Amino acid sequence: MRPRRLVTPWLLMAPALAVALIFHIVPFFRTVQLSFTDFRLASGGQYVGFENFGALASSDVFWLSAGNTLIYVVVAVPLLVTLPLLLAMLVQPKIPGMAFFRASFYTPVIASMVVVGLIWVFLLKERGPVNWLFQTLRIVQQPLPFLTDATLLLFSCILVTVWKGLGFYMVIYLTALANVPGELHEAAQMDGAGGIRRFFSVTIPSVRPTMLLVGVLSAIAAMKVYAEIFVIAGPTAGPGGQVRSMVFTIREVGSGFDGQVGYAAAMSLVLFIFTIGLTVALQKLSRENAEA
Repeated sequence: MRPRRLVTPWLLMAPALAVALIFHIVPFFRTVQLSFTDFRLASGGQYVGFENFGALASSDVFWLSAGNTLIYVVVAVPLLVTLPLLLAMLVQPKIPGMAFFRASFYTPVIASMVVVGLIWVFLLKERGPVNWLFQTLRIVQQPLPFLTDATLLLFSCILVTVWKGLGFYMVIYLTALANVPGELHEAAQMDGAGGIRRFFSVTIPSVRPTMLLVGVLSAIAAMKVYAEIFVIAGPTAGPGGQVRSMVFTIREVGSGFDGQVGYAAAMSLVLFIFTIGLTVALQKLSRENAEA
């Protein structure tokens, strides 16, 4: 009877373990192995030690990609942590018609990134609706080059990422807000706390673990950004490739019959270390704020 109890859990976990082993663990260690080689699909490869990492350190393209990825994280993550929370608070009341707004805000999440990107390219082009609105309101005199200026193009991609992610994180916050005891708000209100005071003294502390979760998820997504840049900035990553992210460069360097697979694997490993480091830093920051 006892051996069966020991074996049964492993049998139930076997399919999941097999999937993790085949599609995650083995590819990860294979990537680590390739990062120390000059492997190419056309000619194979051999062990080169830390040569790929040295080449990365002296590569302007790598630092440009890393800088753009860092900007993406620094700008997109705070927006994706705060805006969906405010949006969830707006659509939380159970009043007639609110379900329509919840569904509307969630629609971009299920829409294809290609479709979303093409819509925003239309909106942001030189003679598009956004520039027309800005000029009509006399905010600007000349059309803003959203799709041709490297800086504006990068922030346009970030805008699309934030807009598309609002609904997904809003749903997570709705679940967290539903678990906040109403008695806390009632007690704070009886003590004379207004809406803003209750937001910072009751809502924020109650959903802090969820904010950490959203921060980690959005940071990982921002580190891996690719589709937005490819669709909006094009296959060249904007003028002179100035909007490229790390994943974009990895795909560009490692793809093709003569792609530098070993070099791309080294960059992938660096991206993995950056992502793990950022996740640990966010967790530590959240723990320190909770203890303060």
